[in-house]
Amino acid sequence: MNQEKLVLAYSGGLDTSVLVHWLAQQGYEVIALCLDLGQKVEDLDAILEKGKKAGAAKVLIENVEEEFVQDYVFPSIHWNALYEGTYLLGTSLARPLISKKQIEVAGREGAVAVAHGATGKGNDQVRFELSYYALNPNIRVVAPWKIPEFYKKYPGRTELLAYAEKYGIPVKASKEQPWSSDENLMHISFESGMLEDPWQAPLPEMFELSQSPKEAPVESQEILIEFLKGNPVAVDGEKFSPAKLLTYLNELGGRHGIGRIDMVESRFVGMKNRGVYETPGGTILHIAHRAIE
Repeated sequence: MNQEKLVLAYSGGLDTSVLVHWLAQQGYEVIALCLDLGQKVEDLDAILEKGKKAGAAKVLIENVEEEFVQDYVFPSIHWNALYEGTYLLGTSLARPLISKKQIEVAGREGAVAVAHGATGKGNDQVRFELSYYALNPNIRVVAPWKIPEFYKKYPGRTELLAYAEKYGIPVKASKEQPWSSDENLMHISFESGMLEDPWQAPLPEMFELSQSPKEAPVESQEILIEFLKGNPVAVDGEKFSPAKLLTYLNELGGRHGIGRIDMVESRFVGMKNRGVYETPGGTILHIAHRAIE
């Protein structure tokens, strides 16, 4: 009997590595799709090996950095897109692109379903699923963290780590890192764990893209950003591709302690959520674009 094919949005991390195995146990032929959105990732060969060890029939890796910045980040700069006047929507912008690529792979591979690792409490479930259905109204969506048989048995990271250990799934997550993160070329976000306590300040070692403003250079640095039809194309006279330009500004902004925010925001589903974000390059572009409007 032929197995039904399913395309999973795969990060190579703890949650989605467990999902690969669990979905395979449910009878699906799992195609794990890992998109390079500019996040710092382990060796790509290691991701391939991990996905296969977890039970994926195929592990596909695609670099979409340029498409992400050109078609998603730059338009958001045009729109002055700020959620609740503060958040530059780095995670929100990436989800429709991931959904698009999943639907494309499903079409090529003859898959009947797509899956994501979002819970029933957050915004990602909405971002993924509305995008899926907009692109293919007939696609089947499998969301394990909204399936009682899964989330009641594996409600948190401790249970997921135990699952990974039991089935020999190699993961780098540990009980000593009390937060979750999501990264792409636009930003990195942190939430959950210790950050659920609004009185708990983020630990200094949590930040990855920027140094503390207290430790940033005392001397300011002036740069000139050139825009063409609303899109940034050069910094100080040097032309860059979209992804390389944002990478450069991330490095520069991070060095000067630009782009950190710590906020409690309203989720689409009505809950409150604390998020800590680093968006150095995006913050520079937002301010620069506003200045020329």
